[in-house]
Amino acid sequence: MSKRTVGFLAGGSLCALLLAASPAEAGPVKKRAENQQDRIAQGVKSGQLTAKETARLETKESRLNQEVRDMRAVNGGKLTGKEKAAVNQQQNTLSRDIYNQKHDAQTQPH
Repeated sequence: MSKRTVGFLAGGSLCALLLAASPAEAGPVKKRAENQQDRIAQGVKSGQLTAKETARLETKESRLNQEVRDMRAVNGGKLTGKEKAAVNQQQNTLSRDIYNQKHDAQTQPH
C-alpha cells in the first residue's frame, strides 16, 4: 500500500473512533441534532429561511457537533452528566434560534 492509502485508512479509523459512542448516549444527542437539521432543511424548502440565515444556523450546528465530538474524544466516547446538560442547553438555544429565524419576516424569494 502507498503512504497515502495507509494515511487515509488511519485517518478513517481515527474518525470512526472519535465518533463512536455508546448507542444509549449517542441516541438523544444525535437524534435531536438530526431533528434540528431536518427543521433547517424544511425552512429552506419552504422559503422561511434565507441563505444567510441558513448559513448562520448551519455554522452554529456544526460548531456544536464538533464540540460534542471533542468532549467524547476526551472522555473515551462518552459524555459526562455535566457535559450532557451543557449540550442540552446549547441544543435548546439552537432550537430557539431555528424557530426565531423561521418565523421572522424575512423569507427567501421564490
